[in-house]
Parts: sequence; C-alpha cells; structure tokens
Amino acid sequence: MDDLTAVAAWMSEQGLGEGPLERVTEITGGTQNILLRFSRGGREYVFRRGPQHLRPVSNKVILRETRILQALAGTDVPHPHLIGVCDDVSILGDAVFYLMEPIDGFNAGSDLPALHAGSPEIRHDMGLSMADAVARLGAVDHVSVGLSDFGKPEGFLERQVPRWLAELESYNNFDNYPGPDIGDVSTVATWLEQNTPKSWTPGIMHGDYHAANVMFSPVGPDVVAIVDWEMCTIGDPLVDLGWMLATWYQPGHDAVLNNVLMDAGNLATPTELIDRYAQNSTRDLSRIDWYTVLACFKLGVILEGSNARADAGLAPREIGDQLHTATVRLIERALALIDGEP
Repeated sequence: MDDLTAVAAWMSEQGLGEGPLERVTEITGGTQNILLRFSRGGREYVFRRGPQHLRPVSNKVILRETRILQALAGTDVPHPHLIGVCDDVSILGDAVFYLMEPIDGFNAGSDLPALHAGSPEIRHDMGLSMADAVARLGAVDHVSVGLSDFGKPEGFLERQVPRWLAELESYNNFDNYPGPDIGDVSTVATWLEQNTPKSWTPGIMHGDYHAANVMFSPVGPDVVAIVDWEMCTIGDPLVDLGWMLATWYQPGHDAVLNNVLMDAGNLATPTELIDRYAQNSTRDLSRIDWYTVLACFKLGVILEGSNARADAGLAPREIGDQLHTATVRLIERALALIDGEP
C-alpha cells in the first residue's frame, strides 16, 4: 500500500490534523479501488484512490467522483461528504486520491444486521428508500450545481446500443474467448433502437445503481449514502431506476447478482418501486420498461467482459462464470419485458 506518511504530510499542509494516522483498516468491497479508514487527531477519515496498478483512466475517474460529491453537497441526496482532494500525482507517485467522512451504515449486498434480517417490514422499506434516494438524485439540476460540462447528454440514449454492441464485439479480441453465448442479444438491441424515447430531461446519473452500491442505516431502512460513483455522468436519470429494477428480486426467478438483501426476500415489488419514484419525481415513467431493458442489456455486456477476461486468464474463472450467468439472466429478463411479461 502507498506510503501513508506522504498522505499524512499532505493532510498537514491542508490543515487536516497533525500526528500519525491511527487505526488504519482496509475497507473491502466489490471494487478494485483502494479504500482505507483511519483516524487522526480524533477525527475519522476514509481514503480512496484507484487500484494499486492504475488503469489509464483511473485518476480521471477518481477526480470525476470528487466533482460529483462536491456538487451534491447541500442537496438532499444521501452521499459521502468530501473532506479533501489531492490531484497532485507526485504525492503518491502516480495516483490522485481523496478523503471523505465515514458513513455510519452497512452494505446490504454482503451482510444484513440482525435487525434487518429479522424484519420483513424493514427489508420492504429498504427498497422504497432506495427509490427515494435515486429520485432525489435525478431531481438535482446538474447545471445549477456546476456540472454543465460533466457529460454529453445530447444523443445520450441514441448512443447506448451502438456503444455497448461495440464493447461486446471487442471481447472477441481476448484469447480463448469463443464469442458471446448470452442469448438473443440482437433482438434486444434492435428493439431498443426501434423504441428509443424521443423526449427526456438530462440529469445526474449514478450509472450503477443497485443494492450493493448504497449504504443503509444500521437502525432502520433508510439509505444513508449512495456510494461507488465510478460510472456517474450526465444522461437520462431514468436509466438509474431501470438499473435498480433490472437487478431487483423477482419472485420465481433467480437473482441476477449475488446479494444478501435480494436473497432475504420480503422486498418491495418493482411496481411499488416505480410508484415510489413517481411520488418524488416529475419525470415521465410511462416508458420505464424501455429503461429497464436498456439496463439489462448494458449491464449484461459489462459483466460478460469479466467472462471474456477469465477465458484469457486475466480474471478468476469463478468470477467469470458467475458474471456470465448473471449476463444470461439479464438478457432473459430483457426479452421477457419486450414480450410484455412482468
């Protein structure tokens, strides 16, 4: 791990306490980014940077995350509160980083406290709170909070299918990958292009909104923070609602992603989630099935990339198999929605 002495020196220059960094612990999760929690001078901090082996866009992504967190300060969107940003790569040698306030909450993708595990009512309301949180995010005026240049909303929906079909095609460059065996993705792509909504209002998109990317209160169902903003942009916020629905539990169907909350059951239904979003939004939800199909298609393509990398020996085989299964289920879900099934 990085020389935390350099982090401490930078913090001192920023007026963020004095003395050593104490009680340093790693925060694990579904990301390769490095997350550490520590204390200094009686204050708690969370440190975030890109992976140990940086990708070409890692620093750019980390700095985009900080822009979103800065923009959301003062809004009613639950999010981690930013403390400081270091955009000088010389401090750590190659990586930018930022500090944020710790979240008093838990990730329901990997664990449920006894209170939540034992209460069907709380688990039901956790979904409604997720719908509330993402509706509030979609209601933020991105221009007024300084994000007018953060994305390219013009033609956003029209770009999605060709962009992600090209991504799927690119996987054929991986050694030993036989090509995508994920179901009738061409029918999904054609339907999406033929039914693209013509009128929508740009806003902030999280880009990967599902139950493992929020933190819940330890004492109730409320979402206390939306986390992991790596895929955030300015686009159509209804994609976030579609993403939540694409990954949500459906009675009688296998879960798309391994998720403790989804496995626990007694959750709000997709219809309840849509209705709750509508109570907090002025957006037209009449085409929400289109957005859910898009989310199934896009997430499926993203996850299949891990399967292709596993075939090439660049990712664990077990992970590749799990995510390939998730992709197949997502495409099945998309086709069912196209056919008018609930």
